[in-house]
Amino acid sequence: MLSRCYQGTEGRTHYREMHFTWRDGVWLTGPSCGWGAHSLWEEGMGADMSLGQCGMNEANARREAGVGPQSVGGGYWYRLDLQYDGTAFRGWARQPDVPTVQGALETALGTVLGEVPVLRVAGRTDSGAHARRQVVSVELDRHLDCAALVRSLNALTPPEMCVSACTAMPIKFDARADACSRTYRYFLTTAAVPDPFTRRYCLHVSSALDMGLLHKTAELTIGQHDFRAFTPTETEHVFFHRTVLACAWSCDKPFVWLEIEANAFLRQMVRTLVGTMLEVAKGKLTVADYQALLEGKERTQAGPTAPAHGLFLWSVKY
Repeated sequence: MLSRCYQGTEGRTHYREMHFTWRDGVWLTGPSCGWGAHSLWEEGMGADMSLGQCGMNEANARREAGVGPQSVGGGYWYRLDLQYDGTAFRGWARQPDVPTVQGALETALGTVLGEVPVLRVAGRTDSGAHARRQVVSVELDRHLDCAALVRSLNALTPPEMCVSACTAMPIKFDARADACSRTYRYFLTTAAVPDPFTRRYCLHVSSALDMGLLHKTAELTIGQHDFRAFTPTETEHVFFHRTVLACAWSCDKPFVWLEIEANAFLRQMVRTLVGTMLEVAKGKLTVADYQALLEGKERTQAGPTAPAHGLFLWSVKY
């Protein structure tokens, strides 16, 4: 597969191409849209680009009814698909005086459009976390050529991020509210020594892990639970129940990764789940301890929060 990316530097636009081989279990190294190293990429990457079937999803209903991208009021809705290496950013959300993904995208959009539109995002990633597939929705007051917008944004955004697609959407498409589920992956390496080429994208674990125990904790996580033990005590959340649709550990030595899909996630939920599961795999907690945490225990009873650099927002379903 051929990947193209535009990167602007000092007023010039540079064009880069890289050829990828898609296969789980293969680490792809080398730059593509600013990525220094790629994680266990899967086949069918484009399968989650379009709106899927997800119950009574309002955006799907609008599309199936033949409603185009223009609203009665004259607005136009667009979907932007992003990838980014989170190492360079303090998370998604805009903050003063620090680099963020939202800040970089808004700056580029402001340059192209002459104004900064309101953005809605599928998942607000933490500082240092990455995205293989982030989705942003935006309403504009004019029709734009999607291909031209992608080229312009990639010329103006940092090399650590890439706008991979722009799609005209049905009226009032909301990347956050219309999402049916999000999937995250967390990557580990159990190599004897740390790998300098993957250190930004996976957590190095030197101690032995019991994969059987990891599988048991993943199985217990599926379903609806009270996840308050897996989010910071000081939080804006008031409802802590979430429904995990799928959760499984995989291994292709020396790499180990958790893939988890849920209707929504609490802040730092995936990272704390990983940190707690690793405590079980190391024998510091029991499977029974882990199961009890899913019933709404205090945060202090769960394990540590795993570092952000191993976490990827992997895909979003609509």
